[in-house]
Amino acid sequence: MRAGLGPRALLTVWPDLAPDVGAVLTALPREESIVSVWEAQDGTISHAIVDDTDYQEFVAHVADARAACALPLSLAEHHPLLCAALPDSDGVLRARW
Repeated sequence: MRAGLGPRALLTVWPDLAPDVGAVLTALPREESIVSVWEAQDGTISHAIVDDTDYQEFVAHVADARAACALPLSLAEHHPLLCAALPDSDGVLRARW
């Protein structure tokens, strides 16, 4: 995988996505905010913070995804499990989060 990354590439690691998107959506807590990650039908990975004000719009948007996962915002704190950046060839890290 590293061979495919260029200088200043950002890598984000999230928990495994569940292929049963319906089960993920059913289990979403409606009374607290969550961070959700999903894979669209075209293979694009996206994430969003969802709260009770945009819950229905989010469910409609993600319902046809290939896979998804959700973390309570209290656990995720807006962060994935891991973020990394590849430095430039001179060894200096110039990436922005």
